[in-house]
Amino acid sequence: MNPGTEKLISLDKEYLWHPFTQMKAWLASEPVIIESGDGFCLIDTEGNRYIDGVSSLWCNVHGHRVKKIDDAIKGQLDKIAHSTLLGLAQTKSIELAEKLVAIAPKNLKKVFYSDSGATSVEIALKIAYQYYHNQGQKRDKFIALGQSYHGDTIGSVSVGGIELFHSIFKPMLFETYFAPTPFPYRFNGSAEQCRQFSLDKIEELLKKNPENIPDIMCLAKGITGGYLPLAATLTTQELFDAFLGEPSEFKTFFHGHTYTGNALACAAAIASLELFQENKIIESLTAKIDLIADYLKKISLLDYVGDVRQCGLMAGIEIVKDKKTKESFPYEKLIGAKLCAAMQPKGAMMRPLSDVIVLMPPVAIDLPLLRQLLDIVYDTIKTDLPKIVK
Repeated sequence: MNPGTEKLISLDKEYLWHPFTQMKAWLASEPVIIESGDGFCLIDTEGNRYIDGVSSLWCNVHGHRVKKIDDAIKGQLDKIAHSTLLGLAQTKSIELAEKLVAIAPKNLKKVFYSDSGATSVEIALKIAYQYYHNQGQKRDKFIALGQSYHGDTIGSVSVGGIELFHSIFKPMLFETYFAPTPFPYRFNGSAEQCRQFSLDKIEELLKKNPENIPDIMCLAKGITGGYLPLAATLTTQELFDAFLGEPSEFKTFFHGHTYTGNALACAAAIASLELFQENKIIESLTAKIDLIADYLKKISLLDYVGDVRQCGLMAGIEIVKDKKTKESFPYEKLIGAKLCAAMQPKGAMMRPLSDVIVLMPPVAIDLPLLRQLLDIVYDTIKTDLPKIVK
């Protein structure tokens, strides 16, 4: 390890508090420090390269140092980096809003910007609540899917169902009715922890609108290609109109962020949307999805592998103590974290959710590099996992 890396690790441990990280374990470790990126790879301060197997926490779309997005941000810097949308308008936020509405479900007409998925959900909840309040109605209960995750602000936690992450904040949350998740995840909530709705009843309500188009839609994560924080909450014209009134009526939506509609972020998002068309990203996904599915079939046969789940380019590989009974390892053994750490020397950067190995490569990744990533995942589970669990 070079002296520069050693110094950075020391400074990190002295000053930083990392998210979703048990800092006692972190302080005892020798963490990887990323210095740069190249295409779909991360490069650390020692010059080691890692395939970005989780899209830098599920937001990097086109890779790192993408010329079109780099140029868009640099070009915007020559004009202005940021100006407020409170009482002012700004060119890039307008241009992006037009593009988002053009590709969104047809009834969504208005765009409210924020800076993360959690804040976009927070905004959606507040819009829904105030929409009825402005019409003189009191509606303050929400229905959400169990085992869901929408971010870490108080509102988004209130409609989330991950006990492991959020149970400590329960006294701060508003009441939510949880419906059983339709996905194949085990639900551990007790009757006291949540009141569940029948999915049949929810589907019955949805069928009253044959097209099932949303009144509110939240966008974040990869909206800028993974470059800058940006989110958008899209609503219908009807919802927007309910906030129109005289100043004395106090129908204004009193919510905002300092960096709402940031010009640099909006410029990056516009370039990212253009890259989707230019590089035919959506059309390229089928072959990648099929390749992942092929590898998951092989992985599912390995020892200590429980449920294997896939939705498009996203996959979860559950590591279990007993393959037949699906018994989990004790949480404190940190099997998932150790397994992902074993992939790093082989050139893959992965991240677990407890003992579920999350696979979510950048959607624009090329097939040879995706195959290389999947080879590392398969080999590590087959070869290293038996040693890790003993």
